[in-house]
Amino acid sequence: MTRNVLDEAQIHPAIRQTIADKHADIVREVQDAIASNKVVVVGMRQNPFPRKARKTLDAISVPYKYLEYGSYLGQWKRRNALKMWTGWPTFPMIFVKGVLVGGATDLQRLIDSGEFARMIAD
Repeated sequence: MTRNVLDEAQIHPAIRQTIADKHADIVREVQDAIASNKVVVVGMRQNPFPRKARKTLDAISVPYKYLEYGSYLGQWKRRNALKMWTGWPTFPMIFVKGVLVGGATDLQRLIDSGEFARMIAD
């Protein structure tokens, strides 16, 4: 898969650290959660899809870590750092064993196909 990301050579050296540091804390927090949990759901208040994903996981008794970052109007700049990091445009962002699997609909598709059960098996 090729994803368009501005090449570092096309970023002036004087601003590279600013780009690297901008909201790095939220990315680190998600990375830490991914490293220590089989399933991680990253969402936001008021959005029904993170809630749908959590209900889906609860229904099949799969434990998960939930991280919530603001609402539609709050913390959008911080959430944008996660979108830039993953390339995933919406919430929730669901990670299974460190792999971004998509959102609530993608999770349901994996569960229905049996692939989710295979992914979380030890």
